[in-house]
Amino acid sequence: MNDSRMNDLPKNIIDADIINNAKAWPCQEAVRIQKHISKDKGTKDNPVIFETGYGPSGLPHIGTFGEVLRTTMVRKAFEQLTGLHTKLIAFSDDMDGLRKVPDNIPNAEMVAKHLNYPLSQIPDPFGEYESYAAHNNARLRAFLDQFGFEYEFASASQYYHSCKFDDALLRMLTCYDAILKTMLPTLGTERQKTYSPFLPICPETNHVLQVPIIAVDDKAGTILYQRDDGKEIETKVTAGHCKMQWKPDWAMRWYALGVDYEMFGKDLIDSASLATKICQILAKDTKQNPPVQYFYELFLDEEGKKISKSKGNGLSLEEWLHYAPQESLAYYMYQKPKTAKRLYFDIIPKAVDEYTRQIITLQQQEPEKKIENPTFHLYQKEYDIFFPISFSLLLTLTTVCNSNDISVLWGFVIRYCPNINKTPNEKQKKILQYAINYYEDFIKPHKKVILAEGKNKEAIIALYHRFKNTDLRHNYDGEAWQKIVYDVGMEFQYDPLRDWFKILYQSLLGQNEGPRIGSLFALYGYEETLTLIESSINK
Repeated sequence: MNDSRMNDLPKNIIDADIINNAKAWPCQEAVRIQKHISKDKGTKDNPVIFETGYGPSGLPHIGTFGEVLRTTMVRKAFEQLTGLHTKLIAFSDDMDGLRKVPDNIPNAEMVAKHLNYPLSQIPDPFGEYESYAAHNNARLRAFLDQFGFEYEFASASQYYHSCKFDDALLRMLTCYDAILKTMLPTLGTERQKTYSPFLPICPETNHVLQVPIIAVDDKAGTILYQRDDGKEIETKVTAGHCKMQWKPDWAMRWYALGVDYEMFGKDLIDSASLATKICQILAKDTKQNPPVQYFYELFLDEEGKKISKSKGNGLSLEEWLHYAPQESLAYYMYQKPKTAKRLYFDIIPKAVDEYTRQIITLQQQEPEKKIENPTFHLYQKEYDIFFPISFSLLLTLTTVCNSNDISVLWGFVIRYCPNINKTPNEKQKKILQYAINYYEDFIKPHKKVILAEGKNKEAIIALYHRFKNTDLRHNYDGEAWQKIVYDVGMEFQYDPLRDWFKILYQSLLGQNEGPRIGSLFALYGYEETLTLIESSINK
């Protein structure tokens, strides 16, 4: 990956003073990093390092996307603030020992025979790569490339075995007692008895061992450990003979790679605090500091519970992308990262429409305002306005048409917006298909028309005649339709007036709410709207 500091940044670079005074959180993070880095950082040979971590015991997921995306936003703001060289390292801890077989992989029995092996030494249960880690690493890279992220991939196994971490590991050995003193108070009594920051790789079983260390020899670069069978074995800590427990490993990685910035979930705050202390021990008497850190809140499911990969609650990346474009997900990820947010299907239409409104606004904004617009910070090279009508309105059109035919829906759109092309382009086709997918899965199964009775039916009949006696045949102005709906509601003394609109949604569409109903009628057309209302009256 190209690590040039200015690749794909907007041509109209925002002035540094504007970034310094911005309220946008990526800008505030960029300012923090600028104050943190040493004067020798930011050259081509010594770039400012941003890091994201990935545990390849499972497939990359929506959290992986969010972390890389948000880090990229900060990196982009930092580059515009400083003009310095940067690099994003996507680090895969693929030397970690597998403790549990994931639920969502094939050939689970085969994998179970390799528990405690480094992930890079377990056969690929998918039968595609030389190892389980290689499979998941390839998925990660394809995953990141799909979204156009710029990064340098790093593999723990490759770094350990190629001796890239050797100097840092020997430094860990020199600081062994201080690191142990930092870690032990955080552990339970039984765990303290056997804990070591070094995990030797058994040459006989290939297991990543969690065993007590009897002695360390920092001059020889070795440890002496006792295996479960009582046998004492001396091994080097370098060249892939050992790996680190993950909290010390995190600190060692910061130290070895010179990481300047890393973000992580709220559940890792305590771990990051320990890693910071260990990194300070390692970097004592040097100019190196632990990285600037940023924690984000976790996503919640429909019921407000933390999303769990193993439970499968919440919304996956693949599911979002089945119902909406990736830019809408990026926009949602930008919003208030330190606030817990629901990540469920019903938020998708709003995210799509908010993105579109913001991107339209961005085109006319002055630099001071642009920097506060979420869409300015998104990663894509080009900003797209998805569709000539809102996604919410398109969903309601799909509902009233009850059609999964793109051409049928587009026919209504071009009549409503006569200046657009008669044939949808590829991106417009995708939006139409997203709407159909969403309708089929989340709206259609729950449609339930409530027949209007009494006053409600009288009001709908009055609306029908008002429409029929008004020249709206070629009127696609939603406000004109909306005013008639409003007037009828007032005449029938609905209080609050929103009850009247709810009745229309329930009796005409089989749902409780939707976009501005006047716009829907204008989009659907004069004859079609009369037919829709008439069928409701006659049921």
